[in-house]
Amino acid sequence: MMAISAKRLSRLISLKRPIKHSGVSSYSASSINQIEYSKWNNGGGTFHKSACIDPTVLIEIGAVVHSKAVLGTNVHVGSGTVVGPEVTIGHSTKIGYNVGLSNCRIGDSCVVHHGVCIGQDGFGFFVDDKGNMMKKPQLLNAIIGDHVEIGANTCIDRGSWRDTVIGDHSKLDNLVQIGHNVVIGKGCMLCGQVGIAGSVTMGDYVTLGGRVAVRDHVSIASKVRLAANSCVTKDIREPGDYGGFPAVPIHEWRRQVASRYRISKKAIL
Repeated sequence: MMAISAKRLSRLISLKRPIKHSGVSSYSASSINQIEYSKWNNGGGTFHKSACIDPTVLIEIGAVVHSKAVLGTNVHVGSGTVVGPEVTIGHSTKIGYNVGLSNCRIGDSCVVHHGVCIGQDGFGFFVDDKGNMMKKPQLLNAIIGDHVEIGANTCIDRGSWRDTVIGDHSKLDNLVQIGHNVVIGKGCMLCGQVGIAGSVTMGDYVTLGGRVAVRDHVSIASKVRLAANSCVTKDIREPGDYGGFPAVPIHEWRRQVASRYRISKKAIL
């Protein structure tokens, strides 16, 4: 019995020894991580010691703030949220649950609802001479202005050749997709399921109805309103109301709809 106990004891001791890889033990790496991250007293979340966090910030349990992030006064970070390295969040901004923030700067007094992702890579690929699909570098940021509200599960990609920008006081509904390099002006309203492809430029006070789609590299003037389910395929240079696929001035679209209705009615008769 003593021999068996000794064997078990020696086996337990060997299991507790640190496993060395390239001269660095796994225990030492774990210890370093534990030293670099600490529990935030106001809410119980976790933060990196190099982060700059105002004492008034609330970081709920389960949230993580990574290295060199900057959080202003009265910021609220919900459970499950990850604030990535060097992310900046302005004062009085509220971040919901399970939000992913990376490569971005968020302004003052914003509301970011649950499940939002900001600053991830945009969808950019090219085919090389050998027919291989290659990823285009996505190295810039997403810049969110002041007093912006972003609905649940909305995604805003980081830039590749210019920063992605959402202007002050703009409001985004749930399930909105903003591609890389998109620049949106101030006071814009984007309703649910709007999809904006890469490198679109949008002026101020633009309103997009539900499920509006905007193709890549298109420009939309200020004070344009688009009816739900419209699709913008070319530049819109004049303010006003537009609708249809492709989007045209609203009166022209209504005439198209009425004409098709009359033709279909005659065909039935």
